[in-house]
Amino acid sequence: MLREVLNRRFKRAVQEKDNYLSFPDLVMVDGGKGQYSVARETLNELGLHDIPIIAIAKGKFRNSGNETFFHNGKEVKFTKNDSTLFFLQRIRDESHRFAISAHRAKRKKGMSKSLLDQIEGIGSIRKRALLNHFGSARAVESASLDEIKSVDGVEVKVAKKIYNFFHE
Repeated sequence: MLREVLNRRFKRAVQEKDNYLSFPDLVMVDGGKGQYSVARETLNELGLHDIPIIAIAKGKFRNSGNETFFHNGKEVKFTKNDSTLFFLQRIRDESHRFAISAHRAKRKKGMSKSLLDQIEGIGSIRKRALLNHFGSARAVESASLDEIKSVDGVEVKVAKKIYNFFHE
C-alpha cells in the first residue's frame, strides 16, 4: 500500500521534470524499518534518490515516548522529554488524525447513499420523507404503489416513478 501511495504521489511530478517544487524536503513514514525499506526502494525506482526518508516505529509495547526512528540504515532514539521527539510525534499524530477524518467522511458519505438516490426526481426532502415513512429503502422497494402515494410530498407521477424503478 505504501508503494502505491508513493507512486501515486510522485509519478506525475517525475514525468513533468520541470516542476521540482512539488517534491518534499523530507518523507516521513509510519511503520519502522520495513516501511523505510519499501519507501526508499520506491523513491529510488522513481529516480528520487535525494529525498530523505525517516520512518517512525512505536516499538514492541507500542507506547508513546519510546519511538525508534530509522534513517539511512541507522536507528535513532530520543530521550523521553526531547522537544524533537515531541515535534515528530505531533506530526505523526496529526497525519493519523487527518487520515482517520478523511476515512470517516468517505465512509459516512457512502453510507448515506441509497437506491433512492438513483431515481430521478427524488431529492433529499422526498428521500427523507420516504425513509421516515417506510424506515428503509428496502421497505420502499417492497411497498405497493398506493403505499408510496400515501407519503406526504410524493405525488402520483413521482410515486409511479419510484414503483417502476423497483419493479421493472
